[in-house]
Amino acid sequence: MTDPNRPSDDAVKPAPTGEPVVSKPYIMPDDPEEGSNEALTKELAEARDKVLRTLAEMENLRQRTRREVADSKTYGITGFARDILDIADNLQRALDGIPAEAKETADPGIKAFIEGVELTERSLLNSLEKNGVKKFDPSGEKFDPNFQQAMYEVPDPSVPSGMVVQVVQAGFMIGERVLRPALVGVSKGGPKAAPAADVTG
Repeated sequence: MTDPNRPSDDAVKPAPTGEPVVSKPYIMPDDPEEGSNEALTKELAEARDKVLRTLAEMENLRQRTRREVADSKTYGITGFARDILDIADNLQRALDGIPAEAKETADPGIKAFIEGVELTERSLLNSLEKNGVKKFDPSGEKFDPNFQQAMYEVPDPSVPSGMVVQVVQAGFMIGERVLRPALVGVSKGGPKAAPAADVTG
């Protein structure tokens, strides 16, 4: 006996289309995370590189700023110091112009005046030294054109050639730099100082 509720065979069959039904294989879609992972890795590497470059630039800037601040503290008074050296030179010339005998025989008023000038010169040089400006006297040293300027040659066979035998004007340093070279007389005629120095320039 046929079940009336059971669908007929005709109802479950697909409608004829004229073409055979072919089942297609299932194709897995590409993994979307694979491409995005590569892109993220590349972006992360680029961002890391930018951060490292920025940090390096900041460190270089910090060091350069530190050097500039230090140089400014040390060499910022260069122009002022050069002007002050003129005053120191004039005080020295005033003292050098007084013969030793005159200093000994001078009356108390003149002696007090001379002592006042000497005290002023010392105070000025001390103030310069506190601010990094130091006086140097190269007497007896080998001539060095980086620190001295040769004014003339002094024939003296007893002294090796190229030695500083007279100082016309003392030199001054500011920090590690020459503020003013010393003006000197250089020996000529003795055995060569090793290595030989060119004092004609």
